[in-house]
Amino acid sequence: MTQKLLTGVLLVFTFAAVSIAQEADISGQAVDSLPPPTVAPPSEATAKDTPNDAGSSITITWKRSPDDLARVSGFIGYDISRGTSPEGPFEKIGDVPAGTVDDPELKAYLDNNTVDGTGYFYLVEAKAKGAVSGAVTSMAVTSSQAWFNFGLINMFIATVFMISAILYYISSAKAGKKLYIRKIAGLEAVDEAVGRATEMGKKIFFIPGTQDMDNVQTIAGLTILGRVSRLTAEYEARIDVPVSRSLVMITAREVVKEAYLSAGRPDAYTDDMVYYLTDDQFGYAAGIDGLIVRQKPATIFYQGAFYAESLILAETGNSIGAIQIAGTAMPAQLPFFVAACDYTLIGEELFAASAYLSHEPKLLGSLKGQDLGKIVIIAALIIGFLIQALGIYNFASLFRVAGG
Repeated sequence: MTQKLLTGVLLVFTFAAVSIAQEADISGQAVDSLPPPTVAPPSEATAKDTPNDAGSSITITWKRSPDDLARVSGFIGYDISRGTSPEGPFEKIGDVPAGTVDDPELKAYLDNNTVDGTGYFYLVEAKAKGAVSGAVTSMAVTSSQAWFNFGLINMFIATVFMISAILYYISSAKAGKKLYIRKIAGLEAVDEAVGRATEMGKKIFFIPGTQDMDNVQTIAGLTILGRVSRLTAEYEARIDVPVSRSLVMITAREVVKEAYLSAGRPDAYTDDMVYYLTDDQFGYAAGIDGLIVRQKPATIFYQGAFYAESLILAETGNSIGAIQIAGTAMPAQLPFFVAACDYTLIGEELFAASAYLSHEPKLLGSLKGQDLGKIVIIAALIIGFLIQALGIYNFASLFRVAGG
């Protein structure tokens, strides 16, 4: 009896195990038979050499996948692969995320790591969670360096216009045509300042800034020094030029010597007129302040690049009642010079001084041509901004508002 009972139990368990195994096999077959997830591929993939560049760059564009346009959940973006033959192998070089609602229909990728002259094929694949679309292949394309950057055609036109204006005015100046240059008060006062020092029998101090000869402001200041030195030679006045750089000292000596030679007074020139103090910024300012307080010059010129020492120098000169003419292109120092000096050359007036004082045709023509170019460029920018601003509005509505 017991043996029959055990046999029956075993048969029941065996039947149950077989049924479970059959159900599991059927379920597995059902799962395997489900179709894999799909994603719509992009279309019309094209590659072309990036225009207006220095080479080594190819731009790939394609139309977005319909799933990307429809904002299908799970859509990730696009994989970009590159190869040197249509059959491959292809290597993934980057990816592009899915677009947003505001993005245009076309997507683009910039491959800026190519070898000029080598043909490349590109694959673009859309990808979603658990699925990748079929690849869209581009035709072979090579990168090369562009001879001209047509994106900067406006700069080319502006440059040609500026050069033409300069050449025209130089030619006009050489032909004897009088070019109008607005008066600069600080330069007009040079003769008066030197004459006053001569009448009082006192010195003239010329400070060419604290920078070396690699600074364009120092060069502009030494140009003015040439004019001032010529006047001092003609008026038989005394000029002192304390400097803070050895190269500036050598150059300034040559400028002053040449000015005295041009004025017919080479015997009146001595190297002691131009002397070196120190490279230290505030040591240089302290040295000049001591000279000003002790010698009390009638006229002081500050022409060049200045920093924090500008107010120290100008206030000391102002305290002794000297005529002071300053000139610098350092925006932060201009307020101090304007407050403490009688005349101040502001920014480009310092650089225009050489043309203004010498009246040399090439310099005058260059100055006049640059001024014209500056005016035209500023006017073009203003007109462009106005067009852009007005383009935002409806002209009809503007007219209605204007008419009440």
